[in-house]
Amino acid sequence: MEHAFKEDTAGHPSETVFGLQVRDDAIGELGLHHTAERRRIGTVRDDVVNEASAGMFVKSTTRWSDVVRTELGLRGDFYRFKVDSDTALNSGQRAAAIASPKLGVVLGPWAKTEIYFNGGLGFHSNDARGATIRVDPTDGVTPVERVSPLVRSRGLEAGVRTSALPGLVSTVSVWFLDLDSELVFVGDAGGTEASGASRRYGVEFANYYKATPWLTFDADVSFTHARYRNAAPDDRIANSIATVVTAGVVAGRSAGIFGSLRLRYFGEQPIIEDNSVKEPASTTFNARLGWRNREWEFALDVLNLLDRRNDDIAYFYPSRLRGEPAAGVDDTHFHPAEPRTLRFAVTRKF
Repeated sequence: MEHAFKEDTAGHPSETVFGLQVRDDAIGELGLHHTAERRRIGTVRDDVVNEASAGMFVKSTTRWSDVVRTELGLRGDFYRFKVDSDTALNSGQRAAAIASPKLGVVLGPWAKTEIYFNGGLGFHSNDARGATIRVDPTDGVTPVERVSPLVRSRGLEAGVRTSALPGLVSTVSVWFLDLDSELVFVGDAGGTEASGASRRYGVEFANYYKATPWLTFDADVSFTHARYRNAAPDDRIANSIATVVTAGVVAGRSAGIFGSLRLRYFGEQPIIEDNSVKEPASTTFNARLGWRNREWEFALDVLNLLDRRNDDIAYFYPSRLRGEPAAGVDDTHFHPAEPRTLRFAVTRKF
C-alpha cells in the first residue's frame, strides 16, 4: 500500500511516496527427518514457524534541472519470529527492527543516455530457527550460538543506461555489496550457523532489443567476485557463481502463433571454502511454442531442451553409507536438474 503526492522543493518539482508493507508467513511443519527408501524412520527436528514483518518507507524524488534528479529514501522494518520446536529449548520468540537510508542520483539524459549512482544500507533476515535455537537438535544438550535476526548490508551501484540505438536499451553497471555475515544452514543437523562477514563486487551488462514489432532479443551477463572478509586463504563463499549469462528470443504478436527460446549459463562455482572442490559450469535451454488470442492461450513448454545432465545445487560435506567409517566420507551431494520435460498449459482470460 502506498500514497504519492507532488510538491515543490526549493522551487523544483518533486514527488514524495509513503508506503506500508505487511507480511505474515505461517509454516505448519518445517522438519528434518531420517529416511529410508523415501520413508520417514526418525526425526532430527520438527518445528512450527511463524514469521511476521512490517515495513514503512518514504521516497522523495526531486528534479533539480533537465539533467539532474535525486532520490532520497528511508525504510524501517520490524520482524517477529516465533518458533515452536519439538525440542523445547529451541522454541521461543525474537523481534528486531532496522532502518535503511538510501540515496540515488541520475544525470542526463544526453543523447538518450543517463548516468546513475545508487547507495545505501539494507539487510537480510536470518532463519527464524537460528534466531531462537539454544541447543543442537541432534542431541538436545550441546549449546548452539544464536544468529542475529537481521543482518546489516551496505551497497553501492553506478552505471550507464542508454537507448541511443533504435530499439535497443543497454545498461552497464558496477556494484559493491558488504554483508555483516552470511547464513549457512547445516543440513545434517537442521541448524544454522552465522559465518563471517562477506564482500561482493561485480559488473553487469544488460541488453533488450526489439528488432521488429513481433521479434525481441535480450541478453544479460554478470561477473561477480565474492569472498569472505578476513578469512584467507579459505575465503570462498560456497555456491557463489562468478559468471552468469541469460539470453533469449521471443517471436509473436498479441494474437496468433508465438514462440521463445531461452538460454541460462552458470559458470564454475566453489562448493567449499578452500576452493579445492568446484561444481562445473552448466548450460540449460528452455523453449516454448503456442497460440493465443484475446481470450485463450495454449502453450507447450520444453524444459531442459537438450536434456543436459546439470545439477540444480551441490554441497560438499561428510556423509555415511552402511559399512563406511563412523566419521563419514567427505563428498559432493547434489540435486540433479530435471531431465527433458514437456509441459502443456491452457490459459483463459476474463
